[in-house]
Amino acid sequence: MNDLIKGLANCPAPAKLNLFLHVTGRRPDGYHLLQSVFQLIDRCDTLDFTLRGDKQIRRATDIPGVPEEQDLVIRAARLLQAEVLRRTGALPSGVDIALHKTLPMGGGLGGGSSDAATTLLALNRLWNAGLSKQQLMDLGLPLGADIPFFLFGETAFVEGVGEALQAVAGPDCWYVVIEPGVQVPTAHIFTSEQLTRDTAAVIISDFSRHYALQSSELRQFGRNDLQQVATRLFPPVAQAVEWLGAYGDARMTGSGACVFCAFHSEEQADAVLAEFSRQAPATWKGWKAKALGRHPLAL
Repeated sequence: MNDLIKGLANCPAPAKLNLFLHVTGRRPDGYHLLQSVFQLIDRCDTLDFTLRGDKQIRRATDIPGVPEEQDLVIRAARLLQAEVLRRTGALPSGVDIALHKTLPMGGGLGGGSSDAATTLLALNRLWNAGLSKQQLMDLGLPLGADIPFFLFGETAFVEGVGEALQAVAGPDCWYVVIEPGVQVPTAHIFTSEQLTRDTAAVIISDFSRHYALQSSELRQFGRNDLQQVATRLFPPVAQAVEWLGAYGDARMTGSGACVFCAFHSEEQADAVLAEFSRQAPATWKGWKAKALGRHPLAL
C-alpha cells in the first residue's frame, strides 16, 4: 500500500472462499447458525482514499445497482467517522473513496464485506483513530456478518452468525474459481424450504485432521449446505460444479454463485484454466488465486 500526501492508494480488499459451510441450526430471531472455514485468497478489489477539505464522505466511482447511501464502503466510513467523533469530540476529515471492482457481486466471495473492512482498516490509519482490531470488528459487525472476518485478518474457523472466529491453518494451495455468469441473492438461498438446517456440529480438530491426512489429491472437508439449493435455483451453478468437478473436488463458495477447486500447484491450476479457455461457455469467467495466510493490511 502506497502512502499519498493526503490519502492511501491501492488498498487491497481480498476475496474469501468458504472451504466448507454447514448450517447447524436457527436462532429464534431467524438468523441461521453456521460453521465454516473462511480462507483468504489473493484475488482483490482495490480502494483509494483521498482526504477532503470538508467533513463529507463521498464515493468517487460508480457501482452499478448500488446507490451510494446503501454502499457498505460509505456506511463503514461514516460509522468510523462517527465513532472517532464520539471518542475524541472532533470529526475527522472527509474522504473521497474510489472502489475498483474485480470481485463479482452475488458471487459468494465476500467482496462487499471485504471492501467495507478495508475501508475501516485504511481510515483507522489515515485518521489516526487508533482503534484495535477487536474494536474495529465490533464496529463492523452490525453492517455485515462477514466483515469481522476480514478485519480478523487470517484463515478462520467461523461459528454462530459469523461473529465467533478462531484462527486455523488452511491448506497451502492454489484455487481455480469459476464465475458462472449469474448472481445469487443470499436471501433466496436462506429462505428456501429445501435448505438443510440441522447439520451436526464439528470441531476445529476435525477440519485440521482432514487436511493433515491429504496426499496427492486435495479433497475438501465437509460440504456446503447452501449448494444443493443454489444449484436447483440457478442451473449455471450446477453446470460449473459439474465441469470443474472433472478436475477435482469442486464446490460452491458461500451462497454462490462462484465455484472453486483446490490444487497443489500453480501449474495444475494453469492446466485446468487452459482447458477452461477451450471448453467453457462464453458467459463464464475463470481465474486462479493463491491461498493467503494473512490479510495484506492486517493489524
